[in-house]
Amino acid sequence: MKKIATPVLTERKRAQRRNASAKSIFAHAKNDRARSRNYTVTVVGLGYVGLPLALEALKGGYTVHGVDKNRELVRVLSEGRAPAHLEEANLRFFRRRYQDMRFSETVLRPSDAYVVCVPTPVLPDKTPDLEPLLGATKLIAPHVRRGTLVVIESTVNPGVCEEFVLPIIERETGLRAERDFFFAHCPERINPGDPRWTVATIPRVLGTSGKRSDAAALSLYESIIKAPITLMSNIKEAEAVKMVENTFRDINIAFVNELAMAFTKAGIDTMNVLRGASTKPFGFMAHYPGCGVGGHCIPVDPYYLIAYGHRNGFNHRFLEVAREINNHMPEYTVSLLTERLAKRGIDIRGKKVALLGLSYKKDVPDLRESPALDIAEALTKAGAVVATYDPLVLGRSTAKSLDEALDGAVGAIVATNHTVFGELSPEALLRHDIRVIVDGRNCLEKAKFESAGIDYSGIGR
Repeated sequence: MKKIATPVLTERKRAQRRNASAKSIFAHAKNDRARSRNYTVTVVGLGYVGLPLALEALKGGYTVHGVDKNRELVRVLSEGRAPAHLEEANLRFFRRRYQDMRFSETVLRPSDAYVVCVPTPVLPDKTPDLEPLLGATKLIAPHVRRGTLVVIESTVNPGVCEEFVLPIIERETGLRAERDFFFAHCPERINPGDPRWTVATIPRVLGTSGKRSDAAALSLYESIIKAPITLMSNIKEAEAVKMVENTFRDINIAFVNELAMAFTKAGIDTMNVLRGASTKPFGFMAHYPGCGVGGHCIPVDPYYLIAYGHRNGFNHRFLEVAREINNHMPEYTVSLLTERLAKRGIDIRGKKVALLGLSYKKDVPDLRESPALDIAEALTKAGAVVATYDPLVLGRSTAKSLDEALDGAVGAIVATNHTVFGELSPEALLRHDIRVIVDGRNCLEKAKFESAGIDYSGIGR
């Protein structure tokens, strides 16, 4: 009897089968949400990025677990009380569907995918603090199985995923990325307070451990977001993309802040100059001066890139100077107020100053890296009695109303361009006999205040 030869799979065929298997893990969700309930996505870190992403996964039909070490946040979410940073559409969705999610302080059971969205801050010496990320990695590592997808969304400098994160998982499990489980870096992108550009609609970039991880990660993200996804050649490229995005903004803001300080001495209105420059239809992108740079990305990410350069024997002088300029703006803002008051014979020491706004961004209750906090500290060091007021973060305000903040003050600083402060009138200041104001966000009409007899200073105006 003639023996029938068994077909031998070529390496190419094996790779094709492995890739198809990887992609099939999440590809079903695009067309069959009922089936996707059999698949679990665990999101670690339920802040500005993680919670909206978890909601998108729930919309995609997945069983979703949310993990955060903040016990109070876990309790609040479990009770259906959404944090204020959710945009309106997601807020309504959360209130309808929060009971379909499970929130906890730790991982409860193995999942098909883990997405890590924890903060990556800097230490007091401005070096990267990877402890939140490494802690989250150690939390999920014991639950990683064959076929599990792990995605890091936390912002990191090139090399962190492969030098720090992956070794923890592989050491804990005895498994290998790409061979046994799938690994990817998809750096978070979010614009808090923006109803148009959300976690679901902002284009993303993706870097992975290889072709199988490409397939698995693309399938997951294509099933939960409604935006193009650009596949990078490797993980380091994806890590570098996020660094470049935010450092680009930091450098350009530092440039216009330096112009603002120089043009003030020359009697030039920087805002008018930028408006004129913006008429050029190519080769120019407007950035605007202000009392400082805040948020978790722009004032933090350049330090990760600077540290990465040092590790590789390179000194990012340009980035260091930009950080120095932007870090100086709160102090510069206070100096404008003290100089204007001094011209009126008023010594700021022992006098009340109204600081309007504490969050770093317009109409968003986010205090992370807010320059307003540095302005408050600089005013205190100058001897002023600081009355802070922010209607979005009343818990951190010393005054409970605008009138209370202004009453008895010799001057005011607008540190956040909340809508309510943009509507501030000269009459409101004059009622409290305030005749000096520093507009740290250039959000007020300069001519209107000056015509009312108020000494107005903007940043570069």
